[in-house]
Amino acid sequence: MPPTTTSHADLARLPITLDLHQISIIEGLRAALAVAIIMAASAIIDWPPLRQAALAALLTCICDPGGPIRRRLPVLLGFTLLGAAITTSFGLLRGLGPPVALPLGVFALFCTSFARIYGQAPQQLGGLLGVVAILSLDRSIDLSTSGTLALAFIGGGLWATLLTLVVWRLHPYLPARRAVAAAYDALAKLVADLLGLLRTNSTDTTAWDTHARSQRRAVRDAIEAARDIMLDTLRARGAASPRGTQNLIRLETADQIFGALIALSDLLEHADPARRQAALPLVRRLRPLLTVLGQVVVSDDPLSYRQVGRSIDALTADSAALATDDPLRGIIDRVVERLRIAQTLAVPANFLPGASDRGARITLRDRLLQPVRANLSWQSPALRHAFRIALVAAPALAFSMLWFTPYDHWLTITIVATMQPYFALTYARAIERVLGTALGGLAAAVVGLICTTPLAMAMAMFPLAIAALAVRSVSLGLFMTALTPLIVLLVEVGAPGTSNWLIAGARAGFTLAGGTIAVAANLWLWPSHLPAQLAQQARDAIGAHGRYVETELALLLDDGTPHAVDVARRAAGVSTNTLEASITLALNQPSAADRTRLESVLVIDAALRRLAGRLSAIQLDPGQLRTMTPSALTEWRTWVIDAMRALAAGTTALPTRPASAAGDAVTRLARQIELMAGALARAAA
Repeated sequence: MPPTTTSHADLARLPITLDLHQISIIEGLRAALAVAIIMAASAIIDWPPLRQAALAALLTCICDPGGPIRRRLPVLLGFTLLGAAITTSFGLLRGLGPPVALPLGVFALFCTSFARIYGQAPQQLGGLLGVVAILSLDRSIDLSTSGTLALAFIGGGLWATLLTLVVWRLHPYLPARRAVAAAYDALAKLVADLLGLLRTNSTDTTAWDTHARSQRRAVRDAIEAARDIMLDTLRARGAASPRGTQNLIRLETADQIFGALIALSDLLEHADPARRQAALPLVRRLRPLLTVLGQVVVSDDPLSYRQVGRSIDALTADSAALATDDPLRGIIDRVVERLRIAQTLAVPANFLPGASDRGARITLRDRLLQPVRANLSWQSPALRHAFRIALVAAPALAFSMLWFTPYDHWLTITIVATMQPYFALTYARAIERVLGTALGGLAAAVVGLICTTPLAMAMAMFPLAIAALAVRSVSLGLFMTALTPLIVLLVEVGAPGTSNWLIAGARAGFTLAGGTIAVAANLWLWPSHLPAQLAQQARDAIGAHGRYVETELALLLDDGTPHAVDVARRAAGVSTNTLEASITLALNQPSAADRTRLESVLVIDAALRRLAGRLSAIQLDPGQLRTMTPSALTEWRTWVIDAMRALAAGTTALPTRPASAAGDAVTRLARQIELMAGALARAAA
């Protein structure tokens, strides 16, 4: 049934953005080399499989998620090998006729769409593999041809991988990491200035005012600059990336440390000489600790991580020597708790959910199955979206098989690429894709009139590839405008003599039809509209995770059942996926969202992911809680449940922590809860 409410099209409110800061000439040059060199070789030796290699190289460049090599390499190699397997298998299946190939093709599109449950990089990987599947179902091939095409695909993918990882490595998160490191460096300078005041035992009000005015402004400016850079990065790379989550939590931690340092300087300004003397060694330890931590943000150096850990332990010991009711101890303990969050994230594996204290990951089987189980519910936008893709793509794919022309696949590709879980984002993508394709088609026709030989077309692909990949993160419309001439020339090289106007017109027509179908399907088939209150959705996710915590700890106290834990875990997973889908849309319409609240929700989302990961680690290794007595575990269970309920209700004042000792696993849960409380308090200020 169609929705009972209607919304008027307001282009000013659509998530259509133009961020010129995201232009990447290096990314464009890399893609140009990957594609143009192969196409030039194809034009010279006239070997058609090289066109398959060029396509694989182009798609591999688009697939690159960025970040450290250890995280990019599996994605790039996975796309290369899976793409080759899909090219071979679906080309052979096409020879068995539509009754066999069509249902398997539709199932493949369902799976590639459902891959979004694993995060941003798998979502992008799944989308491109869906394109490969659609193209592979164009025509049947024999066994020998399938092997040749598979090898060509692997060759093109490996060539692009070599360029992306070795020749021209990109670090899309490096600006954000440097900005976060600058925030920690500013904190270290604030502490250094405070240390100078303590060493001179200054009582000059002007000196303390100067310290507060200049140092606090510098820290605030550094934190806000980092927020700007990080939001730009998240808009381009997605909110669910592990590296983005790492930077986000580190920056929120820095902001909360800043708040504690303000309280510390205010306390020491009016303190007596004895208290200042007691604070001197604590402040002296804190300055180099913040400096090294800022360096670790950029380097992720394990040796520096251990140095940070030893410094935090020493600071903890110095704080423990103070009286329990000393306000200085309370401030330092708060700083230490935040430092331990940032220090935990310095272990590369630890910024992923489910890591142990030493960075060990949960098993591959659990990493694959847990998100699937969590999303096997009709409440999951990802599951509804995957079914919508399969249902709408099936007739388009059948049309391509039964009435084949070289351009029919653009209909199915447009439907799959345009349709998103939420209507507003689908509508915006349809507009950008259709307009961009139309403009790109005109450009392609002009280029085709100038470049009339295969070698000339290959040479023209070089600047076109530079333009397309350079503006990929700037705007989908600009990307489609630059990509369309490149695709048209690829088709023209494979079908010489075909009118460029015909190719461009067919692509524009099928793109318009596919975009219209995608918008209509998203409006009529199980529509998912972005909730009006993102903050309320975040509180709902907190509530779902609170129930997950409650059932997990109840099971450990022999007061619950595994079934209850499984139900709560799945509900928590669905709530997080729903929240992240909304965040993705909110990131792309910054003018329609309150920035501070959006940043708060981003921190909450990252903290919930880590909280769920910690619970998974506890479930797999209950021995982490053996250091706690049953009574202590019961006290902490009550505190965690009450704190999560308070946050879910919008209350940022948490109950006082229990006096009983807590194991490291429970302490980490408490830190994430307090991190969320700080984020909510900042948003409410």
